[in-house]
Amino acid sequence: MEVKILNNSRFALPQYATPYSAGMDIRANTTGPIVIKPLERILVPTGLHIELPEGYEAQIRPRSGLAIKHGIGLVNSPGTIDADYRGEIRIIVVNLSNQEYTLQPGERIAQMIVAKYQKVEWVESDSLEESQRGQGGFGSTGVK
Repeated sequence: MEVKILNNSRFALPQYATPYSAGMDIRANTTGPIVIKPLERILVPTGLHIELPEGYEAQIRPRSGLAIKHGIGLVNSPGTIDADYRGEIRIIVVNLSNQEYTLQPGERIAQMIVAKYQKVEWVESDSLEESQRGQGGFGSTGVK
């Protein structure tokens, strides 16, 4: 699938790290290092603008290595980029550790997955069909 992209950064386009990677790595487009204090969140520019086809979205997800090694995550994960958005992709990064983290220019800070989606047409009803789970909520499955 081909997708138009404007790269206003000085770094490489998003790319898959391995042949079986689902997500493409996204890089921070900063002019210098940025220190993220514990529990601080920042908006990180990428310099990227995309034109997705109708019926597709781009999902922005955290990188597991940053999460486990440094406590760096994304606040609204997964973030959604709609097909009609043409602005710069910016990523809300949070430091959930108790130590400062220095984000370097060009560092891989997130991953992007392009996915097809379905539009829903609601059908109002007075009742729903019964299911095995019923109204069981959080932690209700697998309980004997």
